[in-house]
Amino acid sequence: MNKSAVKVPLVRIVKRDTIAVWRSWLVRLIGLVLALAVSAIVIYAIVHINPLKVYSAMFEGNFGTEKRFWVTLRDMMMLLCIGVGLAPAFKMRFWNIGAEGQILVGGIATAGVMIYLGKSLPTWELLLISLVASCAAGALWGFIPALFKARYGTNETLFTLMMNYVAIQLTSYFVAVWENPFGSNTVGIINQQTKAGWFPAVFGQQYMMTLIIVMVLTALMFIYLRYSKQGYEIAVVGESERTARYVGINVKSVVIRTMMISGAICGLSGYIAVAGASHTISTSTAGGNGFTAIIVAWLAKFNTFMMIFVAALLVFLEKGAIQIASQYNLNDFASKMITGIILFFILGSEFFTNYRLVFRNRKEAR
Repeated sequence: MNKSAVKVPLVRIVKRDTIAVWRSWLVRLIGLVLALAVSAIVIYAIVHINPLKVYSAMFEGNFGTEKRFWVTLRDMMMLLCIGVGLAPAFKMRFWNIGAEGQILVGGIATAGVMIYLGKSLPTWELLLISLVASCAAGALWGFIPALFKARYGTNETLFTLMMNYVAIQLTSYFVAVWENPFGSNTVGIINQQTKAGWFPAVFGQQYMMTLIIVMVLTALMFIYLRYSKQGYEIAVVGESERTARYVGINVKSVVIRTMMISGAICGLSGYIAVAGASHTISTSTAGGNGFTAIIVAWLAKFNTFMMIFVAALLVFLEKGAIQIASQYNLNDFASKMITGIILFFILGSEFFTNYRLVFRNRKEAR
């Protein structure tokens, strides 16, 4: 009786046990080069424009003037701050999809302090109170889904996502209460004459304070997750809740505490957006950054210093796409197609840092 031979596939996907740091960066570099090459082919095929000019326009859109440079840096810091906020929750395998809502409630708290206390307190006191209020509001918005998850085992993804819509409606309510001028359905620029509660210029730069706050926060979160006892507990709970309980970790307490920290930092992003950038509040204050920051946190594998580079890349692509569309009179679809191609290859390179392809050899083919 003949035994049927087991057919070995031509290509197998095998998970890597480990990969050298230089090799992982080489894979990412190859992915970026391939992305630029494919994008160049698509650009020339569609609009017959020299791809080098298009890439030059992307650079111009980000760093062409000193103002553009600082606006790019501001948007990068905003995205990085949210990514830092998501890092502890994601490392714990608590999928916090509610950053948009946490940003909005933090922004509401900041705007409220600026409106109601702006005429009675100096700016430095307003900034401190706004900081505490925004973090407290974001922490509360993180506490609610964490409590239900810890007590009743609810689905955190759906819960935090639904909390976004509650925050949007709450923002709409306060916009109606604070609208200025009356009937405009907007809050307008808060304290435009006095600039009470606005971030002051540091070293002559309007957004320097934003840079300092976020970079300090990035370093502190890296230390917290990597070297603190609570960071260790987060990592253990993320790996296995059973193991965490076995070694005596109070899982419910860790879940609630970590989500409050995550929500507080995302609420701080709302503080930065209102007091440090737009000086107003609306339903578009978060600007979709809460969802984009998920990519930042995930690609950086929750390493906050790695998030700096990922956030910079995403902001560069976004602003570059806008510049391409305006400079060459292209529609948004063409510019976003380039962004999509580059992101596709970058995400693909992350696959190859975790997995490798094994081809069938001659002996296995027999």
